Amino acid sequence: MEPTNNDQTLQEILRLTRENNQMMHHMRRSAFLWGFVRFIIYAALLSAPIWFYFTYLNTAVQQMLATINKIEGTNSQAQNQFQGFENAIQQFESRFGGSTPTSTTTQ
Repeated sequence: MEPTNNDQTLQEILRLTRENNQMMHHMRRSAFLWGFVRFIIYAALLSAPIWFYFTYLNTAVQQMLATINKIEGTNSQAQNQFQGFENAIQQFESRFGGSTPTSTTTQ
């Protein structure tokens, strides 16, 4: 029996189907691997600033916040001292009559 045209066509279709199946498996595997690589890259890009902050910047930020709190405390102490100084001046003026306006009249 000689292979007929129909058998040759079927053999060609089978070969093309297997080739297509291999390409589809390769494409699917490649898409999965690149998706995984893309996920790893995005995870690294998102976690890198957080890691950098906790590794290098955290101590500097904590020291800066402590310094700001000290400055605010010093500021409130200075305001309290200034208020006490104003009270002392007012008491001094009330005891000695310091700031009574005097007017001079010319005749």
